Amino acid sequence: MARHHGPVLLDTNVILESHRTGSWRALAGGYHVETVEDCIAETQPGNQRRRAEQRIDRHGLRKSFAAVHRVTDRERAELAVRVPDIALDRGEASLWAHAVHRDDSWILCGPDTASLRFGIRLGFRDRLVSLERLLDNAGHRPTPSLRDAYTRTWHDRTLGLLVLAEHSQP
Repeated sequence: MARHHGPVLLDTNVILESHRTGSWRALAGGYHVETVEDCIAETQPGNQRRRAEQRIDRHGLRKSFAAVHRVTDRERAELAVRVPDIALDRGEASLWAHAVHRDDSWILCGPDTASLRFGIRLGFRDRLVSLERLLDNAGHRPTPSLRDAYTRTWHDRTLGLLVLAEHSQP
């Protein structure tokens, strides 16, 4: 996949993992990163139990995004009705509720299998990308290494399995 130049939508887990590996600056500086309010909020619980260098400053985080979008309960509900059998957490539901209404060339980065399955079900498989692929294309090698669910290998394998599962349903 060539380097993407449009919007990159990020879920909470990607934000946390890129901070954990010291990759946030490369990610936010290398792409037009966007998210939703609920994902920003989800980065804050547990801050008081993290070491100082692991805490994510909410204000600084918001400023590092090209855009942070608000999503309404109605938009989340409309999305839940479209795919009632896949449960997403609030941040993922908000991110997808925002994404499906866009008409530009966005891609979405989030390792949760329910979210990936959701994207496949809605026909967005080609817009799903791993954190490792984004960082590779930005010329960044994280230290410490990314956890498995953020790697290209895990992402590609999981997408393949989910596509097969979706196609085998009646």
